[in-house]
Amino acid sequence: MRDYYTLKINLPAGIVSPGALQTILTQARGAKVRSVRFGARQQLLMTVHYEDMRFLEKDLKTHQIRYELNTDQYPNIISSYCGEEVFRTGDWLRESEYHTVLDYFDYQPRLKINLSDSNQSFTPFFTGNLNFIASPEPHFWYLYVRPKQSNTVFRWRDLVYTNDIGRLAKAVEEAMLDAAISPDGNGDEEELYTAVTHGRTYSTQPAVGEVELPEFSLPYYEGFNRYGHRSWLGLYRRDEQFSIAFLLDVCALCLATRIGEICVTPWKSLIIKGIEEKDRAKWSYVLGKHNINVRHAANELAWQTEDHTDEGTHLKNYIIRFFEKNDTRTFGLCFGVQTRPKSEVFGSILIRQRPLLQIGQLALFSVYDLYFTENFNPNSRTYHRFEKGLLKIHLPAQIDRLCRKFSARRLQESPEPARSETDQPEPTNGAVTGVHQCPRCFTVYDDQYGDLLREIPAGVRFNDLPNDYACPTCDAPKSEFQHVHLSINAIL
Repeated sequence: MRDYYTLKINLPAGIVSPGALQTILTQARGAKVRSVRFGARQQLLMTVHYEDMRFLEKDLKTHQIRYELNTDQYPNIISSYCGEEVFRTGDWLRESEYHTVLDYFDYQPRLKINLSDSNQSFTPFFTGNLNFIASPEPHFWYLYVRPKQSNTVFRWRDLVYTNDIGRLAKAVEEAMLDAAISPDGNGDEEELYTAVTHGRTYSTQPAVGEVELPEFSLPYYEGFNRYGHRSWLGLYRRDEQFSIAFLLDVCALCLATRIGEICVTPWKSLIIKGIEEKDRAKWSYVLGKHNINVRHAANELAWQTEDHTDEGTHLKNYIIRFFEKNDTRTFGLCFGVQTRPKSEVFGSILIRQRPLLQIGQLALFSVYDLYFTENFNPNSRTYHRFEKGLLKIHLPAQIDRLCRKFSARRLQESPEPARSETDQPEPTNGAVTGVHQCPRCFTVYDDQYGDLLREIPAGVRFNDLPNDYACPTCDAPKSEFQHVHLSINAIL
């Protein structure tokens, strides 16, 4: 019999209300759990002793909280919601849009689903099986499909409308898992498309060209940071463990100060948005009460390790000590540690552990292979081997070598400084502008930009549009459009 169970609770899109998290943590504390972790797919993880598990299961079922034990049959939906507004403000994608997408998921996905803003680099784009990426066209998304156990990614031929993401994802999942249609680049992509669209109608537009992704740059996501008139707080733990006592105080303070959401990041950290200036002292008190440090070095924050194991975390800390001693430059890079063959981590530099000698399930001696992605872009699916069969003692120096290779290459490609390494762009409220908005799908007509889909050039006033003008997204008539005032958010 197992002494301990690993319990997983999905937090869709990495969003959880303080009240819901408080309920889960209270039940966990009653089962003698003292700390929890957050996974790379923005889920909540905890280890529970088998004698206490049956009581915790009963409590979770009473509160209708879904969970899994020692399995990951239903991967969490992950998203870039955690970085929205604090690191950047999208052209059209706002926090409310993520909630709209989630509202249309009426099932538990068995495939990994990613929801990403195309203008950010804080969360991964292609680690899912179904990767939805916001397009330049408002309320429409690219879809990149990666079959299970495959490194092949292909683009869906259509842009998918926000309200149809959940329905289309379900149809793709049924075709790939139940009908066993697994595209491999040899024509099955068309078979999958036909199976998903046959007898079903979706709001789509043709996908023209590939998605344009930004150059990777990991923002510093820890500590107190201002945005507009408020602050956000990033919380990282070196051992990835968050004490339940601390998190319960965080939940209580969120509820007391009217903060409605806590965000989990793919870096196994937390972000709390919307902290008012008058409440900063209360947050500092909670951090001090639990002795929480919130200013770690940036090169320590740029790591991804596997869930359910401490092995990768220990190796990360071993290498970071070398970085600190030798003042290694890691700006522009992120690192992944893979200690299990079939696990997946996100990184521009990947460390793969493998047994040199193995007897059954027992690995007697481990060595490390070192890889880097195409152009050092962590979203690339192409890996190049740098060194193989390294002993642990030699690994940090070889990673330092690879970091120097990256820096030298970057200087050759761009000798002029592209941007500051320390200054983070801060979203600020700009001018208020009047536009006309469709009440059905919320598509906006702005005189400054016109409507390319309807071949209406920039500068044409809404009142001068022909009477038969209709919404380019849902075909609502011009007469239904409403005049609204929107605040323009700009990155200064």
